[in-house]
Amino acid sequence: MVKDLYLKKMPAQLKEGQVVYYLDLDDDLIKLNELLGKTIKIESLDEFKCHCGSIDKVAFRSGFCRRCFYESPLAGESIFRPELSKAHLDEQDRDLEWEKKNQLQPHLVYLAFTDKVKVGVTRKNQVPTRWIDQGASCAIALLEVSNRYLAGMIEVALKEHFSDKTAYQAMLKFNGDIDVDMVKLAHSALEEVNTLDLEYEPFPFDQEVFNLSFPMQLIPEKVKSVKMTQTNTLQGVLTAIKGQYLVVDNQNVVNVRSNAGQKVRFQIVT
Repeated sequence: MVKDLYLKKMPAQLKEGQVVYYLDLDDDLIKLNELLGKTIKIESLDEFKCHCGSIDKVAFRSGFCRRCFYESPLAGESIFRPELSKAHLDEQDRDLEWEKKNQLQPHLVYLAFTDKVKVGVTRKNQVPTRWIDQGASCAIALLEVSNRYLAGMIEVALKEHFSDKTAYQAMLKFNGDIDVDMVKLAHSALEEVNTLDLEYEPFPFDQEVFNLSFPMQLIPEKVKSVKMTQTNTLQGVLTAIKGQYLVVDNQNVVNVRSNAGQKVRFQIVT
């Protein structure tokens, strides 16, 4: 099979704790879990298509064309720093209608374990997708709030106790038992939240820990990041899929999400 396509974030499902990945071909989906152990080839075609439809050779920055990077609400500051959201004040950053729709909806603050425990924020309707995309081995929701700003302010407070970053190399190489009590840590985090001067409705904390298992034939001992804009061709055996990463030959790693919009030729060789 040979297919030319613009890369997109890999759709994924959680089925009985196992993450199942797909490659989006526009007119079809390929179940990537079934390609583990097979040789694939990804060839860059030196063309980038932004979500707005504009085409260039490569992305300007962060998967956007120049105009969208500076003007699109998808690249606004509150996407990366939720505490900067202003939609609840009826104030526009880039597109108030879009910001109200996406920021004035239930958000969760959570703890997740990638290679360590981290704190994060996501829209409620993005669970468990957000945890899958981060390559979290497990996660637990701490509380639910009505908008992105409140979630961001709580995250800022908890960053004094937990990281908010994922080290992707360590996440991909993690292969051990989770030696922390997520429920105990969640209770500790909630005690900290209760000291904050913020108004929100009580959340029925059910102490449920979500466990995720990723399709990995081998655990990479070293990780070499591959950018499709800098490498013409990547070919080898698909040995693991975790987060939004494809691991080829147990070391060469492509972040599909960060290469979104790049046109490639995808081939199943054997």
